[in-house]
Amino acid sequence: MGSFTKWLGAGLGFSLGGPIGAAIGFAIGQFVSGFSNEDLNKEQQAYQRRPKTGSRFEQTQSGDFEICLLVLASIVIKADGKVDQRELDFVRNQFVNMYGKQRANNAFKLFNGIIKKEVSARQVCIQIRQNMPHASRLQLVHFLFGIAKSDQYVVQAELEEIKKIAGYLYVNLQDYESIKAMFFDVSANAYKILEISESASNEEVKKGYRKMVKKYHPDKLQDLGEAHLKGANEKFQSIQSAYETIKKERGM
Repeated sequence: MGSFTKWLGAGLGFSLGGPIGAAIGFAIGQFVSGFSNEDLNKEQQAYQRRPKTGSRFEQTQSGDFEICLLVLASIVIKADGKVDQRELDFVRNQFVNMYGKQRANNAFKLFNGIIKKEVSARQVCIQIRQNMPHASRLQLVHFLFGIAKSDQYVVQAELEEIKKIAGYLYVNLQDYESIKAMFFDVSANAYKILEISESASNEEVKKGYRKMVKKYHPDKLQDLGEAHLKGANEKFQSIQSAYETIKKERGM
């Protein structure tokens, strides 16, 4: 229990309050007797006393991103009316790869409680977008597609849920379609990934590629730490692969 409370207090900031904090409180109540929302409030007050950076998104920490992933993942996993073990395994494996076994175990204690609670996607996303920069919100959407695809079959209900979440996070339709295309092996998806049409000129292809490199460069997620750079690099690699596919097709 000591490692769990240390992880909770050290890594979380804005997610200790609001609807995400309520989900955390519910989840902890599932496996820790005597832990209340008052305890969460104490953690939040302790966080607020830490030195500020002056950034608009100064409350975003690696742990906040972690918790937001768990809460949004629970919504997507339940979208098709059932909880698939392969999706749960994907989330767990991603967390082990990003954070190591001990931290992943702490996260999954929470996840097993969060997934039992009905959470408002809209309210959660409002809290996230008020505290998290755009690049991090794009990374959240990328992770959600990975969950949906992990059982090898993406149902319409999951796509609609992710699309709705993306909208609530102020991720525009073009960016949503670009990230979605990274998970489906279709030739035309290379153009969607670069957010250009198949009729684009070679110069427009190059321009689209440069724009996406700038938007999705892993350096934009440096503040979240090494743990989250793997997903950012996967996204970046999808852009590189899409560009190479188009260049090969066109003989550029």
